[in-house]
Amino acid sequence: MKVAIIGAGMGGLSAAIALRQIGIETAVYERVTENKPVGAAISVWSNGVKCLNYLGLREETERLGGMLETMSYIDGHTGETMCRFSMQPLIEEVGQRPYPIARAELQMMLMRAYGLDDINFGRKMVGVSDGPDAATVTFADGSVVTADAVIGADGASSITREYVLGTPATRRYAGYVNFNGLVHTDEAIGSATEWTTYVADGKRVSVMPVSDGRFYFFFDVVVEQGLPYRRGTAREVLREHFAGWAPGVQTLIEALDPETTNRVEILDLDPFDTWVKGRVALLGDAAHNTTPDIGQGGCSAMEDAIALQWAFKDHPDDVHAALAAYQAARTERAGDLVLRARKRCDVTHAKDPELTARWYDELRTEDGTNVIRGIVGNILGGPLTPVPS
Repeated sequence: MKVAIIGAGMGGLSAAIALRQIGIETAVYERVTENKPVGAAISVWSNGVKCLNYLGLREETERLGGMLETMSYIDGHTGETMCRFSMQPLIEEVGQRPYPIARAELQMMLMRAYGLDDINFGRKMVGVSDGPDAATVTFADGSVVTADAVIGADGASSITREYVLGTPATRRYAGYVNFNGLVHTDEAIGSATEWTTYVADGKRVSVMPVSDGRFYFFFDVVVEQGLPYRRGTAREVLREHFAGWAPGVQTLIEALDPETTNRVEILDLDPFDTWVKGRVALLGDAAHNTTPDIGQGGCSAMEDAIALQWAFKDHPDDVHAALAAYQAARTERAGDLVLRARKRCDVTHAKDPELTARWYDELRTEDGTNVIRGIVGNILGGPLTPVPS
């Protein structure tokens, strides 16, 4: 059995490691010539951490992860703490601590676990097709490879998805732009062991700890799509959007490096149920592109990888049966997370101002019970985090 995996991101590499664990020969093809992750960091919630543990990466994940002991919401205008609560009840309920991790470090951990020298960089796929005995991938350099199965982990703008669906899928602008990066921890911004979120006016500013005394930060700004932006001007743009906000927000704006701050227009994709066409299957963002509002995009891709391994373990000699089992195991769960993120996005960013104002009021009386219930609801339901019967 040989499986070609298109894309060396989080999902593709997790799948490659998972399939190799059960003796399947894998080949990973990546269009970029070197590792350049998009985004500064990622929230690896407990379901994602359990996937990394399963792949044999428990100790490295713990070393790279930030220590998240508490969570707080702060009034963006006044700096008043609306609520603060321990994350321990969540950890106890799901049996695993979550870890925010710098994206480049998580990506490098996965690359090394698979084998950097085994990744085929600079191979941009331009076509994929199914056949009776093998699937075929064509690359921009004219080279062609065949495999028993092709896994398209080729991201939000997936070519594989277009092949599987037979038509392009239009991504939806979620209504906001996210600025993100890394800064040194600073108690003037938030506690070094806390996920701190400032909220007001349908905007959000957040910091969470990653390893080595750093915060992952992000700012959400509700603006129209396609506005011009010149890299290096993040500080000026954010000063304007967050003028008059609390001192912690101003401290963060002055601390960030404008040259390394990313600006990302947030989009998602309506869920769909067809992930497989013959010997070709989708995985990760190619299958379920989501907004980052519940922190489950990467975790869901890693869940895909585990489910794919289990499907091939159950059907070692039948590619079509394995991919059908994989699709059946994942489409409902992944689609649910996309819609949960979309719903949270709309409340956070004041699509309905009255609903958002009511959420702010609820936060002022929150003891953590409702927030943690929501996060646990996102975590449970994957292959390694089944919903208790």
